[in-house]
Amino acid sequence: MLTLLCSCWKTKMTRNETCLLLGATGVGKTLLLKRLQKLSLHGLDDLGTPPTLPTVGTNLTDLTLKKKKVTVRELGGCMGPIWPSYFNDCSSVIFMVDSANIAQVSSSCMQLLSVLSAEPLCSASVLILFNKRDMPCTMSLIEMKSLLRMDDIIESATQPITTLELSARSGQGLQQVLSWLESSTVK
Repeated sequence: MLTLLCSCWKTKMTRNETCLLLGATGVGKTLLLKRLQKLSLHGLDDLGTPPTLPTVGTNLTDLTLKKKKVTVRELGGCMGPIWPSYFNDCSSVIFMVDSANIAQVSSSCMQLLSVLSAEPLCSASVLILFNKRDMPCTMSLIEMKSLLRMDDIIESATQPITTLELSARSGQGLQQVLSWLESSTVK
C-alpha cells in the first residue's frame, strides 16, 4: 500500500513543472510573481501594483498555463548560499537582474554563473530578465549584456538561455515571460 501511495505521489509530482525564480535582493522577484499570477488568472485588465515586502525564505505560486500547472518557487536573494538545495526539483529557472542598479551587476553575474554551472541545472531552461526598464536611470539592454558578458555566457552554457527586458511594475514584458514559461515547461 505504501509503495502504491509513493508511486502515485511521484507521478502526481512529475505532472507539475517547477520553475525557480532567483536573483539578488530587491530586483523585483516578488512583484513579478504577483503580477504573473494576476495576469494568468485575469489577463491584462487592470493589473495594478500590489504591495510587496522583501522575501525571507520562499514564496510558492501556481500558474496555470495551457491547462498545466507550473509552480514558481521564488527564493529570497538573501538565501543565495542555500539556493543549490532547491536545484534538483526544477525544470526551469528565471534569473532576475536589476538593470537600474549598476552596483549590483557584478554580484548578480557571479550568482548567475554559479546557477548555470550547477550540475542539477545542466539541462534546465533559463530565462534572464533585465527588470526595472521603467526607471529613469536604467542601463540599456546592450550595456547590461556587455557588462555581464552575456554572449560568452550563452555560448559556454549547457542550458538554453533566453534574455528579456521587463518592467514588473509597468507590466512591460509580462506576457513574454508567460509565453516563455509555456514554451519551456509545457511539453
